[in-house]
Amino acid sequence: MPVAELLPVRDVTACCAPITRAPLSEDDAETVARSLKALADPARLRIVSIVAAHDDQEVCVCDFQEPLGLAQPTVSHHLKVLMDAGFLTRSKRGSWAYYRLVPGSLDAIAGLLTTV
Repeated sequence: MPVAELLPVRDVTACCAPITRAPLSEDDAETVARSLKALADPARLRIVSIVAAHDDQEVCVCDFQEPLGLAQPTVSHHLKVLMDAGFLTRSKRGSWAYYRLVPGSLDAIAGLLTTV
């Protein structure tokens, strides 16, 4: 079985403290905005939710189309956006692709929005 290739995660926590602690620099604000934009779509939020809620937290690409009510090319586009932003990884098994959340990727975003 091939090993999943992990993509580099854009660690937004490395760039910035929680936004309630200090003003963000322009560069840090751009980095955070790119990550938030990747999540700021109902279909992409549902994809993240589907993956996170799945029993083994891994979902075949074939299992997104029906619950999302979207065509396969549209699903693939949303998956690519989430992968490019560092929220998902993909492993290939035969002709199917399986998606997982990158460990800590959602925690990094949540940490930026804390008030502590």
